[in-house]
Amino acid sequence: MPSGTRLRMKKHWLIGGLAGVFALAGLAFVQGGGGEGGEGAEGAVETGQPIAFPHNQHAGSEPGQNNMDCQFCHFSAERSVDAGIPSVASCWGCHVAIPGTNHPEEVAKIQGYLERDEPIPWVRIYKISDHAHFPHMRHVNAGLECQECHGEIQEMEVLTKPDEWWTPAKELFFGQDPVWGGDNMGWCVECHRRPDENGEQQASTDCAVCHY
Repeated sequence: MPSGTRLRMKKHWLIGGLAGVFALAGLAFVQGGGGEGGEGAEGAVETGQPIAFPHNQHAGSEPGQNNMDCQFCHFSAERSVDAGIPSVASCWGCHVAIPGTNHPEEVAKIQGYLERDEPIPWVRIYKISDHAHFPHMRHVNAGLECQECHGEIQEMEVLTKPDEWWTPAKELFFGQDPVWGGDNMGWCVECHRRPDENGEQQASTDCAVCHY
């Protein structure tokens, strides 16, 4: 076979192969909902979290909301450095009887994690620098309310990182509350310097209090 004919055949196979790849990629894009964001085929809203957990539905006090105490889920806040995250079994203990009204497909994900014996890989929202420490139990036992650091959490829906807000649905999903200043040492120092009921500084500002 002449070399020119072989080159033309290779060119045709290459073009055909590339066309097939792009066709498959386009099909996957359409079936996947057109890329990231928005709602999936079954109406599940993408939030950046593995499950769209609405804090206001659980902790809010409006009609139809459950008015749950924060420490019902964050069970170790008053006795440990970390506030704690409930186990999958704890979540399913409630939701085995509560399928969810607005997004039952999100509640169904809990059962999936339970059956696979996997923890829910929540995306952490509130975190201070690694070289500092924030012991929850000291602050809770000193009488601070969760909202003083985390904002009006009982009014927020699904928490996401600030740079992951979904603009088309930002009325549904919020990042950190504007009150949060945990990435700014001055915010913590200012709180420590506030006078208590006796007019004295309410907490030490010695470096070793947080940096140890």
